[in-house]
Amino acid sequence: MLGLMQSQPLSISSLIEFAARHHGEGEIVSRRVEGDLHRYTYKDAAQRARQLAEALDALGVQPGERVASIAWNGYRHLEMYFGVSGSGRVLHTINPRMHPEQIAWVMSHAQDQVVCFDMTFLPIVKAIHGKCPSVRHWVALCDADKLPPDSGIPNLLSYEVLLAAQTGNYRWPEFDENTASSMCYTSGTTGNPKAALYSHRSTVLHAYAAALPDVMGISARDSILPVVPMFHVNAWGIPYSAALTGAKLVFPGPGMDGKSIYDLIELEQVSYAAGVPTIWQMLLGHMEPNGLRFSSLKRTVIGGSACPPAMITAFNDHYGVEVLHAWGMTEMSPLGTVCTLKSKHLAMSEEGKMKVRLKQGRAIFGIDMKIVNAEGKELPWDGKTYGDLLVKGPWVLREYFQGVGDTHAVMPLVNGWFPTGDVATIDADGYMQITDRSKDVIKSGGEWISSIDIENIAVAHPAIAMAACIGMAHPKWDERPIVAVVKKPGAEVSREDLLKFYEGKAAKWQIPDDVVFLDTMPMGATGKMQKSKLRELLKDYQLPDLR
Repeated sequence: MLGLMQSQPLSISSLIEFAARHHGEGEIVSRRVEGDLHRYTYKDAAQRARQLAEALDALGVQPGERVASIAWNGYRHLEMYFGVSGSGRVLHTINPRMHPEQIAWVMSHAQDQVVCFDMTFLPIVKAIHGKCPSVRHWVALCDADKLPPDSGIPNLLSYEVLLAAQTGNYRWPEFDENTASSMCYTSGTTGNPKAALYSHRSTVLHAYAAALPDVMGISARDSILPVVPMFHVNAWGIPYSAALTGAKLVFPGPGMDGKSIYDLIELEQVSYAAGVPTIWQMLLGHMEPNGLRFSSLKRTVIGGSACPPAMITAFNDHYGVEVLHAWGMTEMSPLGTVCTLKSKHLAMSEEGKMKVRLKQGRAIFGIDMKIVNAEGKELPWDGKTYGDLLVKGPWVLREYFQGVGDTHAVMPLVNGWFPTGDVATIDADGYMQITDRSKDVIKSGGEWISSIDIENIAVAHPAIAMAACIGMAHPKWDERPIVAVVKKPGAEVSREDLLKFYEGKAAKWQIPDDVVFLDTMPMGATGKMQKSKLRELLKDYQLPDLR
């Protein structure tokens, strides 16, 4: 017997229409490429999203065809989130930090028909537009008077001119909620990037889950600054959850340095911010020497890579900002876990609470997870036993768009579970902690050493800004850890002092064999340390003879 309830498909267009009707006055503030601050409302955003959908009709873009964006976090990019997907097309957000050749590759792989870009990225577009035969229209996200006469892009269109030609009387189409909505490529650390193709259903369910009190806890009373890029797994779904709740959105545009972020937080009274550790490192690096404090910021979600304990302590103890440690993947839309405390933890000492906060957290509703050994046997949730982490859920990838690699092979699930590539423990309360990526864990003398633990100790040293631990081949122990570090400006620390800092914080056999000092750390397109590039950089390195 079936239930007798209305069958209303979950659609992305319903989110912006809800926001316009029930939170029409809600603010959306953007720092623009032009240098000024742009302000408007959800009602305005919904109107312009409908105009964009109408413009895509005029350009002859068919349902299911891909429309790409190369853009900062801003109001025009937000309009694409709803105008492209809501009209039945697929939004393909492109990471501009990828190499131009890789950008051209993903455009061809996705078969993008239209590309909309901020003028910041005109040099990238000039370099690749001749290598993207599927693209029929190039659209600059600006007014007509900002189009350069010598752009070098044939028939370059102005986004604002396109929208101005439309009535905005567009009616959102109805279609199956499993229809594709947006596409995001992995960072491509090994081989070419792979494409996760999200649906309206998966996106709306993810938006609901992310807004829950024990997840991101988003409400209409929040002023949210998504520093995580809108090209990085749809800004972790925050734009959708903000529309669902009516929260104020504050977009940083190209101003991603510590001073710009701090000034925007204070100007717009941001209560909630989200980003990767490297961004917050720049923010704290600006605040500390200048003796600055927050007047409004209460919570920050930190994900993308493990958050160092020193960063959690700085936010929580020095600035009164609650850190929500989160974990997810492009293949998971991306949220899998968020570390919020249970009532049993509230009576703990600060040291006890910190031990919990250092974990990536507990699964949010919709995500199931387990850890298994090499034979696929499920392992206990005791907080000590570690194994390969597998997940499943309604916003977890089933297969990659057009498969993987040149053979277009579909990556199979493991008995219905997605293999994350992470090694983790799960405790009796369901709190998961990443101990390493399976490719990064260091195997020394038959024992595993967590590179994350080694890195966290290094960045706790007052002179260290960034640290990355990798394993180096060893004739006796298979591998031994070394730690590559970047010092804070003006700080000094010797190899011997840093290795001594590990004493009492790690078992003797886990202490790195050496320290390598770098001027800059190899960083990937999404703000993560690139250990593959670090290994290449140190390919001629020789471990010291410590026998």
